[in-house]
Amino acid sequence: MNQLTVTCRHLNKTYQQGQVAIPALVDVSLDIPKGDFVCLSGPSGSGKSTLLNMLSGLDIPTHGEIEIDGQRVDQMSKAALADLRLQKIGFVFQSYNLIPVLSAQENVEFVMQLQGIDSEERAIKSRAVLKEVGLAGLEKRRPGDLSGGQQQRVAVARAIVSKPSLILADEPTANLDSQTAEDLMQLLQTMNEEHSVTFLFSTHDQLVMDYSKRLIKLHDGRIESDDKQKI
Repeated sequence: MNQLTVTCRHLNKTYQQGQVAIPALVDVSLDIPKGDFVCLSGPSGSGKSTLLNMLSGLDIPTHGEIEIDGQRVDQMSKAALADLRLQKIGFVFQSYNLIPVLSAQENVEFVMQLQGIDSEERAIKSRAVLKEVGLAGLEKRRPGDLSGGQQQRVAVARAIVSKPSLILADEPTANLDSQTAEDLMQLLQTMNEEHSVTFLFSTHDQLVMDYSKRLIKLHDGRIESDDKQKI
């Protein structure tokens, strides 16, 4: 049996708007093995972002259990959750979330700096991963001097440089043209296959769905279907 990166059991999330209870997730149970390449799809309001927020510890379930690498996320303190995000989870956002005053290399080094890794090791690792994502020679450029696709590659490099257990990618192709999006998905597929990095995407983009090994469709907070795909 494959080692599990993520386990969710009977996950529920309800938000209160005045006297009205609004269910965002309803009885979601899910296993994601190490090295999986999973896409969450569904209309707006289906629960995709809520589930990502739960897995990252940015929101807590109303009921249910979440484990990442065997650690109970739903029972952690705020400090423990912050450490989990720092050590175990990488993030790729549609808005890139790069620090504009830092160079590409400095952006990639940022998480390692928070982890207490020394400057020489940070520099070696960041240059190596920037080369791996096709940005050799652009290490000193700031985000404003890079294209959207190049900025997203910096974001990918930052997410993978510390070899996290899980990378959460929220609409990673939303601001990219079709060819750049295709190039990005090929890159992420290579990262997945060569480094066994576990990816979980949230998307409306059919391209991302087509690249995924597994497509989970959400509707009204419930898992509607969970299908392995032939790539």
